[in-house]
Amino acid sequence: MNQLTISSVAYLIAEPVRAAMLITLTDGSALPAGALADAAGVTPQTASSHLAKLLTGGLVTVEAKGRNRYYRIAGPHVALALESLASVGPVTPAWRSPPTRAAKELRFARCCYDHLAGQIGVAVTRGMLERGFIFEGGERDYGLTPSGVNWLRSLGLDVSGIEFDEPGAARQCLDWTERQYHVAGPFAARLMNAFFAWDWIRRVPGKRTVVVTPLGWAALKQHFGIEREGRDGLYVLPATVSV
Repeated sequence: MNQLTISSVAYLIAEPVRAAMLITLTDGSALPAGALADAAGVTPQTASSHLAKLLTGGLVTVEAKGRNRYYRIAGPHVALALESLASVGPVTPAWRSPPTRAAKELRFARCCYDHLAGQIGVAVTRGMLERGFIFEGGERDYGLTPSGVNWLRSLGLDVSGIEFDEPGAARQCLDWTERQYHVAGPFAARLMNAFFAWDWIRRVPGKRTVVVTPLGWAALKQHFGIEREGRDGLYVLPATVSV
């Protein structure tokens, strides 16, 4: 990437309205301009103007369905760039003590494009490391151990086609609220999709937030040693696991 490209991308992301729309799309969803206008707090006309710039800059793609046009981010590399930018700088008191319930829920568990992030994402990654299912490799990647292969088989999770010897198959992604790594890449995407399929977690409509089901809490304790404790109707992880 040359200097001009970096400047152009930085210019597109730096504008608050465009940043808000991009962040809204980082769960991998496809949304019409009207929904993105609402998310950014602008008129549909203003949103369309910003979306045109994001489209030209290659940060979003668009698909026509009937009379509607649906936008989504151009790929996981865009989500990674946004998460990486958000992780720059010191850990702020605002995220150590999130100001609202919505902020607490976002910090607790969310989709980072195609994989799980937040406290739960970090805790699952640490749980797999502590149990010897994965290991830290070079170039900020994770590898899958023989124990990990057996564990995945016991769950019935198929990871065929994922080349763990290739860079990026299971990579370290710096979590912007926790400042710790969670696992990303094709392996993490397959894992999160399985969690949804098994009803361990559920999406919150219109948000990046995900919630853990009662079945999920039992599974998280069994497989990763993650337990919950109630606090104001929300759930937090023990200090020994995260934060």
